[in-house]
Amino acid sequence: MIALMRVAVVFLVTGLGMPYSFGQNVDTTEYAGSKTCSGCHETEALAWQRSHHAQAWANPSDQTVDGDFDNTEFTHRGRKSRFFRKENGFFIETEDYNGPPKTFEVKGVGGLAPLQQYLIETEPGRIQSFDVVWDQEKKEWYHLYPEQQLLPEDGFHWSGPYKNWNARCAECHSTGFTKNYSFPDKRYQSDWAEIGVGCEACHGPGAAHVAWAEQSKPNKENLTSELKENGLLIEFTDKKAEIEIQQCAGCHSRREPFQNASPVPGTPFHDTYRLALLRDGLYHADGQILDEVYVFGSFLQSKMYQNGVRCSDCHEPHSGELRAVGNSICSQCHSPAGNKAFPTLTLKDYDDPAHHFHRTGSEGAGCVSCHMIERTYMGIDGRRDHSFRIPRPDISAKIGTPNACTDCHQDRTADWAANEIELRFPSSTRREDHFGLLFASARRGSTGLGEDLLSVARQETYPAIVRATALDLLTREANPELANQVGEFLNDPDPLVRRAAVSGLQHASSEVRAKNIVSALDDPTKTVRIAAARQLLGLPRGQLPPGASASAREATREWQQSLAAKSDFPETHMALGGAALAMRNPAAAISAFEEVVSLDPQLIQAWEFLVRLHLAQQNFAAAEFTLQKALASNPEDQNLLELKNRFPRQ
Repeated sequence: MIALMRVAVVFLVTGLGMPYSFGQNVDTTEYAGSKTCSGCHETEALAWQRSHHAQAWANPSDQTVDGDFDNTEFTHRGRKSRFFRKENGFFIETEDYNGPPKTFEVKGVGGLAPLQQYLIETEPGRIQSFDVVWDQEKKEWYHLYPEQQLLPEDGFHWSGPYKNWNARCAECHSTGFTKNYSFPDKRYQSDWAEIGVGCEACHGPGAAHVAWAEQSKPNKENLTSELKENGLLIEFTDKKAEIEIQQCAGCHSRREPFQNASPVPGTPFHDTYRLALLRDGLYHADGQILDEVYVFGSFLQSKMYQNGVRCSDCHEPHSGELRAVGNSICSQCHSPAGNKAFPTLTLKDYDDPAHHFHRTGSEGAGCVSCHMIERTYMGIDGRRDHSFRIPRPDISAKIGTPNACTDCHQDRTADWAANEIELRFPSSTRREDHFGLLFASARRGSTGLGEDLLSVARQETYPAIVRATALDLLTREANPELANQVGEFLNDPDPLVRRAAVSGLQHASSEVRAKNIVSALDDPTKTVRIAAARQLLGLPRGQLPPGASASAREATREWQQSLAAKSDFPETHMALGGAALAMRNPAAAISAFEEVVSLDPQLIQAWEFLVRLHLAQQNFAAAEFTLQKALASNPEDQNLLELKNRFPRQ
């Protein structure tokens, strides 16, 4: 079993060599194309054509490029970029690249509003998203990260791996996308059925549906077992909100993909992605959005999700526009009339000063101002928190999280806001203890919180993502007695909780780990099975019962495939390095961490691992040379400077 993981690194570097031809669309009979769909579904097509989905990715033309390419210039921290036209093309000449100024042709247009990005090909097949973008409202160029001055060698530079369109963006800006990255020669040969988020990105490949529609008497024998009677893979029904939510979540979430290509619609989310939990840096301790986490993770925290509300209850799915304007979008349910689809609603007039205590029509009277705080990303793009939370300035006063009240009343304190809410809602039951207080303590490194974290995980009234996060935080406490209790969550109905439980077993006794991992290897959800495969690495030989070998091999194969699909990610090679360390394979670990720092020289932990591995092998020259390279890329990093001060002198 352990021998299977020894080939993980080799597995990654044996990818097929492929010819490269960027821009060649996939040749498949499965996809019919949005133009074909429009022939029958005219109303839906007209709505879709004006949507952001339809214009998520476009070829450059006079109709799609809104930026000023009339020989205009923009300078960011001393580096100048010039935008101009030549013949029928659009070009960017920039000093913000290795070597002398270089000119790139614009190969694609990303997005419509409030900003538009331009995609350039830095080498055959490799498409990068340029960081100087067009502000659609102000009609001017601006830099996405004005406070940063990144060198071209930095992983977060526009030419680096984190800004690569093929790996990080294209799947959700296209239909039927396949990345096709070849690890040995570091090249892409990406394919797609259609650029832009077309009809089939949500409804699935439509060729069989077209054939069904053209038959006067549909021939069910011609349809495969996976297809519905109408020839499609997925049906959006009133009775199954989760199908729609998970389809939207594939793109509208902060997640790690398991495969090389867009999953076909209808594939369960947790079989395709690993959703980010409420982790520090992504979310505030109380679950409010912090970094750009998109929507799914916050929506899972909401009472709306728990009561069956779906995306299309508020958003028209083809145009993407809200179904009503202003507070009307909320009062379609939250009103004295209510909504028969949601019988547990409190029938009350919420759109009234007696509830919101603001002048009617003012910004403060807007439902979203209090219950969907807005955060700005990419400089100008406002995104709203979809957890639909009740403002809790009392929590802000304790742990420093933001709140809707002082978002607007910036001259006031959280304590003031908490007192105001208590005065206005004296009988409110919404001031109970909150998991955010516990999570904030755990994030600060406080110890002795294990029982409290287990208590949150056991509280079934909490959203699954909150319970899973409690188990995730529990892994910081290396307490075998607590970890031995985590196995009980492997029977939880939600895969997020089961996945976190598998990871939480790392500090359990080897007997408890083996027993629980065996059951997780056959979990119905891939995200749990992969987590179980990762936990196999630390088990002593012979711990798994003989009958588990087949399940272990299959789960390990799924993990290997997920790693291979992300061999262009620095994070993948960090995972491989960690796996190699667990297998006591220093050569494989060094190879993996060297790949990490070649992709992202600012990933300090990888440099530290490399230096220590060389020292452990008594290769002092390699260790010193590696440390010099690390400091050349990160001259002010305190961890590296401390390592240098402790470096053995020969």
